[in-house]
Amino acid sequence: MREFVSALTACLFCVVPASAHDTWVETNTNFVRTGDVVHVALKLGNHGNDHRDFKLAGKTELDGTTLTLISSSGRSYDLLPELTDEGYTPKEGYWSTRFVTGETGLHMITHSSDRVVSYAPKRSVKSAKAFFVVTPSLDSPPRDNPGYDRVFGHALELIPVHNPVTPMGPGQRISFRLEFHGKPMAGGRVSFVPRGVTLTEDFDETYETLTDATGVVSFEPTDGNVYLVVAHHEDSSAAGEGYESTKYSATIALFVPQICPCCGQ
Repeated sequence: MREFVSALTACLFCVVPASAHDTWVETNTNFVRTGDVVHVALKLGNHGNDHRDFKLAGKTELDGTTLTLISSSGRSYDLLPELTDEGYTPKEGYWSTRFVTGETGLHMITHSSDRVVSYAPKRSVKSAKAFFVVTPSLDSPPRDNPGYDRVFGHALELIPVHNPVTPMGPGQRISFRLEFHGKPMAGGRVSFVPRGVTLTEDFDETYETLTDATGVVSFEPTDGNVYLVVAHHEDSSAAGEGYESTKYSATIALFVPQICPCCGQ
């Protein structure tokens, strides 16, 4: 009996650290016709392989969390009250909701989380983004969709330098700027993790790169897939009541179609 209790206790402690995993936001599509629905998912995971995989690992708590949709005109929609639990247990599955589109143009979903984790004296500050374009016709979507480079002032933030939706496809170079407290972060590691791919240990030269002096990194996908763009930074001097350091993360879920929707290549 004592062995069973010990094993159960160890199992419970394995579940608790889920609050230290990274969060990301996904949509079921990056292009949708005006008036159609977009499904939005708030997910938690990629804790394995030093935060460099693309797997679910529990469901994030909503305390201290924001989830907002910014339309092409700048109008904000709070998605948090509409979230549905897609899991059977508190730590299983993910959160989801739906949004019926109205305006045309590029829409952005932004997420943030700030809490002191329960298993260690550490503060966890997260940010995440996703993008999709609303267009009257899927046959001839517009190439120019401004608003992708909007800055939200997250502690650690990934900001697209190029449009992450149009044009987009294999061979299309995409760049991001990494900022820490509003300033470009040089020498930061950014991972571009394709779904279904496991990065090599330490540093994967195929899918990882360091930011330059201006905080910018670039990546050229070779196949259509969903990529998790992720960056981390830990500040041991950022201590406060109940925590001895602060760990930051920033993610963008990037949908790369096999054929570019606006240029057909």
